[in-house]
Amino acid sequence: MIAKRLKQPNSRHCFVCGVENPAGLQLKIYQIEEGVIETTYTAPEHFQSYPGVLHGGIIATLLDEISGRAHMGDPSQPRFMYTGKLEVIYRRNVPIGKPLRIVGKKLENRGRAAQGWAGIYDEEGNLLAEGTTLLFDIPPHLLPLKDLEELGWKVYPD
Repeated sequence: MIAKRLKQPNSRHCFVCGVENPAGLQLKIYQIEEGVIETTYTAPEHFQSYPGVLHGGIIATLLDEISGRAHMGDPSQPRFMYTGKLEVIYRRNVPIGKPLRIVGKKLENRGRAAQGWAGIYDEEGNLLAEGTTLLFDIPPHLLPLKDLEELGWKVYPD
């Protein structure tokens, strides 16, 4: 169990966590215990589908990112993975303009592959959408860990 929330790194330009991406979500993601992460997000109007409802593609993006981030582990030696499969269950409309809590959890770990889960909750704790992912390790030669900070991957202050 982690005594306090451990902030995960962000990148500069990622659509989900990029601190310099003005069109992105700019999420701040925290590990709250081993294999469990969380973030909060209030979706703006420009990501809506039907009036007052968050677009399903943005919902899928949130679930994809957060389920994979649950496997990231130690920020100094992150496990980068890509999604091979994403299954989303849309349980209720996800509102725009209201705070959401998004939780990700490690499920199964099978060598270079793993499974993750994420859920989006409203202020009352209702599960609005959930997703499971099949994830695969990014080969080390494609993303050298020694260059990550130079690439903008680091823990940025709140």
